[in-house]
Formats: sequence, C-alpha cells, structure tokens
Amino acid sequence: MVRFKIGYITQKCRIHYRLFASTFLGLTSTKQFTQKKNKALVYAHHNKIKKRISFRCLWITRLNAGTLNNISYNLFMHNMYKKRLIINRKICAQIAISNKKYFYIILNEITN
Repeated sequence: MVRFKIGYITQKCRIHYRLFASTFLGLTSTKQFTQKKNKALVYAHHNKIKKRISFRCLWITRLNAGTLNNISYNLFMHNMYKKRLIINRKICAQIAISNKKYFYIILNEITN
C-alpha cells in the first residue's frame, strides 16, 4: 500500500511552529513546539497586561507626588472630570515631571 504524506497546509503549519520556537531548547516534536508556542503566547499576553498595570501605577504615583501639597490625587482626578479637562494620566504625569509651571497652572484651573 502506498504511504500517504502530510499535506502542504500541515507542512506550512509545522514550519511556522518550528520558526517560532527555534530559540526554545530541547524541542524535538511538533507537539512540543505547539505546546511551547501556546505557553509563550499566554505569558506574553499576561505580561503585557502586567506592564500596563505597572505603568498606570507609576503615572498615579507621579501625579500624587505633584499634587501632594495642594490636593490629593483622588480629588485631582475628580475635579479634572468635573471641569471637563480631559487629559490622560500619562500626559499629566509627564507634565508634572517636566514642566511644573504648566502643571501648577492646571492645578489652579482645577481647584478654582
């Protein structure tokens, strides 16, 4: 009986897995490639979310340090939304670090 070979689509899929997992050590079978690839993608997604959380904490800390003398961070953000000064935390933190003069102008706008 004639031996059937795998199709070209399966070959392309396996080549893709091997190229993705080429830096992984000790992999010999396609099953190991797929398991390692899936695990790596799960960790990549998880760490991407953790990085977002840590950056948000950094921005909040910087804003809290900038507003410490006048008002708390919580009131700062509440008054920003009340006055409809919609500036995201990242930009506000950069302003608080680099241009304190402009940050105090924003603070005065919010508190008055």
